[in-house]
Amino acid sequence: MPTDKLLELEGLTKYFYKPMGLLGRRKQVVQSVDHVSLHILRHETFGLVGESGCGKSTLGRTITRLYKPTEGKILYDGTDISHLTGPQLLPYRKRIQMIFQDPYSSLDPRKTASYSIEEAMKVHHIGDTARERRQKALEYLQEVGLD
Repeated sequence: MPTDKLLELEGLTKYFYKPMGLLGRRKQVVQSVDHVSLHILRHETFGLVGESGCGKSTLGRTITRLYKPTEGKILYDGTDISHLTGPQLLPYRKRIQMIFQDPYSSLDPRKTASYSIEEAMKVHHIGDTARERRQKALEYLQEVGLD
């Protein structure tokens, strides 16, 4: 059931456990993301800013479910995706992605923005033909003000 909130985080937490001691029986808890709550509205642009090592990438990887949350909920379009696994996550992985600040790690400067979008669509089996993907990519670019 779609809402105005595209993404909502409720107390999202991600801890890592680092083995300690001679045999590694004790664990040191590394609190990377601690009880984050926020929401992003549909058609809203959201930027996450912070100093190096503050947990921005870990938060993004947890939202995209590359990391399993320690606690909390990730609601995408009204559906709790916090505990989905494998095939259950596929429809959401097509729709949720991170874009890093360094464009050279995300984009190939020798290719057009349209080409990069078309390649992603091809990987996710969006559009039956190259022509369809090209048309849809151009529509997406126009929608965000890039001609």
